Amino acid sequence: MCGRFTLTVPAARLVELFGVDDRVAGEIGARWNIAPSQDVLAVVLGPGGKRRLATMRWGLVPSWAKDPSIGNRLINARAETVAAKGAFRSAFARRRCLIPASGFYEWQAVAPGGVAHPRRRPFHLHAADGTPLALGGLWEEWRGRDGDLTTCTIVTTRPNAVVAAIHDRMPLVVPPAAWERWLAPEPLDAADQEALLGPAPDDLLVADPVSARVNSPRNDGPDLVEAVGP
Repeated sequence: MCGRFTLTVPAARLVELFGVDDRVAGEIGARWNIAPSQDVLAVVLGPGGKRRLATMRWGLVPSWAKDPSIGNRLINARAETVAAKGAFRSAFARRRCLIPASGFYEWQAVAPGGVAHPRRRPFHLHAADGTPLALGGLWEEWRGRDGDLTTCTIVTTRPNAVVAAIHDRMPLVVPPAAWERWLAPEPLDAADQEALLGPAPDDLLVADPVSARVNSPRNDGPDLVEAVGP
């Protein structure tokens, strides 16, 4: 699962890093605790094959949904079933996106805290060299009587060695060499899926234990990613 992430890179820098041709997103500022239902930045392929940096709401609302509240349950799409599951199948075939992130959080169960609520310790995982990550996402447009929504979800996959010590899932990280293929508006064949839907290389990420203040989406600020002791 990927339920929180960070993005502290200015939009202008993302335009450069991701080769964006058309920026339609505004500046939303550095954020250290992005949560579902909030606006996020995403790179999509726009008209004429130009890359576009856009703003979307995190939580996919399929075009056929009767109520946008379904997005609260569709913040992640499992790589193993994304091509077949009805909520994601159409978007996975033709509406894939890249969601820039400085890092993401995962929680490790560390001690019993009751049957329903084990104690969990948060970690911030980020690239060892500090460069932003491109999380693999899907996007949809939903039209309702009260207005239109553009929403997205983050694809998750099995963990690499670093994440496996913390959690059994991780967000899909798309390497720069695969950005063009991931964004292309046509289905991925079996070979592409095999190559793109697996975990990130073991040496890509480092994991820092961080304060439990990140547990609340009301908290934000650079202190949330500062490494803390045992």
